[in-house]
Amino acid sequence: MVTGASSSIGHATALELAREGADVALVGRREDRLTDLAGEITAAGGKALVVPADITDSQAAAEAVERTVEGLGRLDILVNNAGLMLLGPASGADLNDWRRMIDINLMGLMYTTHAAVPHLVKAAAEEPRQVADIVNVSSLNGRNAYAMMAVYTATKFGVTGFSEALRQELAKQHVRVSVIEPGSVDTELRTHNPAAVQQYIASSLGDIERLQSQDIADTVGYIVTRPRHVAVAELLVRPAEQA
Repeated sequence: MVTGASSSIGHATALELAREGADVALVGRREDRLTDLAGEITAAGGKALVVPADITDSQAAAEAVERTVEGLGRLDILVNNAGLMLLGPASGADLNDWRRMIDINLMGLMYTTHAAVPHLVKAAAEEPRQVADIVNVSSLNGRNAYAMMAVYTATKFGVTGFSEALRQELAKQHVRVSVIEPGSVDTELRTHNPAAVQQYIASSLGDIERLQSQDIADTVGYIVTRPRHVAVAELLVRPAEQA
């Protein structure tokens, strides 16, 4: 089950997991994009389930998990990727923007995880893998705080902390919890910001070669294909030129 599968990292991750042989539930709000992605997966010989859902609603998140289990037979990998990045100075900020980031980046991730854990524990106790995975996409902002990114950073610190605590709780049950912390990735996230903020982001990074969505998809693929006795708890992935 991949949340935020309608674009960028989620889209690439769903394709990567399908190439690895997984049946994939595609969760997101843009059903037309999910349907196109499902067609791409099935055309390549894979299996995909379209699950339109707004995971900021706890009931919708729980129903998405149940639809995944009903449609695919079990759930043994959850990739919490859905996110929103609205940047700018804290002073005078739109509180609705803050709330939207908290709802999607943090609460939505928690809602899907809460609903998925019983299914993941069950899957980890059974064949064929005898292990299950939760992969949470955080950010470099989950380790370091930056001006103009206060609430986005707060949500990603939350994801990183939640992931580590959950890892400790579920380790003995062979449910591996991993957090990925990408640096700058060339995705549509930054396009949700006003032009002045986009220019600030560009100038702060300089003319570097950013990561691509496939780079993070490859990282997810690496994590979930490790042998049962290997757990990748935390992985920071930066562009080579990012300071």
